[in-house]
Amino acid sequence: MSHILIVEDEAIIRTALRKLLERHRYKISEAGSVREATAKFRITDMDLIISDLRLPGAPGTDLLKLAGDVPVLIMTSYASLRSAVDSMRMGAADYIAKPFDHDEMLATVRRVIGKAEQHRAAGAAAADSKAEGRAIAGMIGDSPVMRDLYARIHKVAPTDATVLVHGETGTGKELVARAIHEESKRNGKPLISVNCAAIPETLIEAELFGHEKGAFTGAQTAREGLVAAADGGTLFLDEIGELPLEAQARLLRVLQEGEVRPIGAIESRKVNVRLVAATHRNLRQLAAERKFREDLYYRINVVQMTLPPLRERGKDVLSISESLLEKFCAKISRQTLKLSPEAIQAVTTYTWPGNVRELENAIQRAVILTEDTDEIDHRTLDIDLDLVPIDEADPERLPRTNSLHADPREDLSLEDYFARFVLEHQETMSETELAKKLGVSRKCLWERRQKLGIPRKKARRVTEA
Repeated sequence: MSHILIVEDEAIIRTALRKLLERHRYKISEAGSVREATAKFRITDMDLIISDLRLPGAPGTDLLKLAGDVPVLIMTSYASLRSAVDSMRMGAADYIAKPFDHDEMLATVRRVIGKAEQHRAAGAAAADSKAEGRAIAGMIGDSPVMRDLYARIHKVAPTDATVLVHGETGTGKELVARAIHEESKRNGKPLISVNCAAIPETLIEAELFGHEKGAFTGAQTAREGLVAAADGGTLFLDEIGELPLEAQARLLRVLQEGEVRPIGAIESRKVNVRLVAATHRNLRQLAAERKFREDLYYRINVVQMTLPPLRERGKDVLSISESLLEKFCAKISRQTLKLSPEAIQAVTTYTWPGNVRELENAIQRAVILTEDTDEIDHRTLDIDLDLVPIDEADPERLPRTNSLHADPREDLSLEDYFARFVLEHQETMSETELAKKLGVSRKCLWERRQKLGIPRKKARRVTEA
């Protein structure tokens, strides 16, 4: 039931309007002046204010300044265009002339309240969307794929759900784990990060689950494992696909029973740990091949997140490059460098198979090697722009779509012409020469190659004998 405040000094009109609106299931409050309205009611709690324009003491338009987001419908017996325009210009939601028709008043009230509710809903949705997609400390990028990732992190982090992060090497999976931990209720407890691929298979169980004194040769003292160290906090297992099957069985018990038993111990101890796991491998396939426990896979595959590779993040690569430039220049106490136009083209054209880690190494190297200039040249970045980022296909097995006509006399579309020109000349031209002949940038050439499924080939110059 919408709550409406009527501010009208003529009692007959006020009473008639109240009865009309109450018959249509509105909750009504009344006041005879602006002063009485503000003294008796908290007007920002109303859904609508209907006020006469001319009131004793102060005009009804004064309520526009006090109502906040509450819509104000102005009534006046002085039905002139000037009054309507002035009221609307000052912020009135609508205007109605006295004497008004009952149906007209009801239609206007419904319209104004409905419009206000839509605005509030749209504003709340926009605020929620902005909050969900807001950036995360330590993570750079505003591309749609990253905004989707931020929103997913904001939704999942406050829960205790197990998270499985997929992503190529170097995409920053640990940053996702850290963000989830920092936005969770566990942020006052430790985040323990373990790279399962970096610990020898013979030691991984002892490292994770701990051991008792004398449990095996070399166990001189009892030791608490990393799982127990994360009690109350978050355990991040990077490259979980490399975990041995025996260790997987122990981890499954931690997740199912909430307890861990050190190697050589008789009794288990209770632990409360949230797991964030990460991998670049296909765990479902590994489970099918019996290289990863199927029951563990289903246990950790509660919420999936995918970190996009750098080549799919558009302009983010430039933002990340500039941030890294600032970081490494500050480290060696030198004025912040900038990328030359050629270097920008190189950074945005290259496909970065090593992702952010490779970009970080290239920028750090360039900062160290750049001398006597405030610009980093593309040569200093030392990016192999002719590197084939995907498996080179046999030219005879390249996908030929129906649009690539076999008969050169047939009319070719622009896309057909582009594909045929690249296929015919990539053996003897560099990427720069191909782009120049086609009248496009190297970045555009690379994007068209991706779209048409034509891999890049290293240029092979034909030299005259």
